[in-house]
Amino acid sequence: MRIGIVSDIHANALGLSVALERMGDVDLLLCAGDMVEEFRFSGEALQLLRDHHAVCVLGNHDIGLLSPHGERARSGEHVDPEMVKWLAAQPKSVELDVDGKRLLMTHASPIEPHTQYVFPHSPELKKMRTIEVDYIVLGHTHAQMSHRAGRALVINPGSVGQARDHTNGKQLSYAVLDTATDDVVFDNYLTS
Repeated sequence: MRIGIVSDIHANALGLSVALERMGDVDLLLCAGDMVEEFRFSGEALQLLRDHHAVCVLGNHDIGLLSPHGERARSGEHVDPEMVKWLAAQPKSVELDVDGKRLLMTHASPIEPHTQYVFPHSPELKKMRTIEVDYIVLGHTHAQMSHRAGRALVINPGSVGQARDHTNGKQLSYAVLDTATDDVVFDNYLTS
């Protein structure tokens, strides 16, 4: 099974669109959160995810936009209330069976407190060894990662919306996971 993974769109519909075009056909599309900017709504980015039947989880920016503080951003004339409802219906985490393997996806850390940034050197990775899944998909850091933590392969695709990862020259990125081989391929790109 070929799984496309995006995260941290931050309302950048163009960055997401380029990623979807470059990754080609996938069996499943995952989004690890921060689909919108906390105080900037992007119906276009959400529509792309919905059109591609993406499995999504809420990130801290999505939660912020859905909070009382995001009321003004949600109520603009350009905002489609149906897309706000769609966003609000997404969970904070999800567990899936993919190709006979267990996958857990959340925006930041699956370990308390769930807001931690997880990098390859983070102590949370040692704690994740106790999670009985084959894959843990994260976002939040905007930095690519493919790291084995016990049974789980921890994957962060980087960001399709805000390039911050100095290890890839601050380019946008996404990942594709092949569940038959556990290979994770990252693709780095710029938009004009």
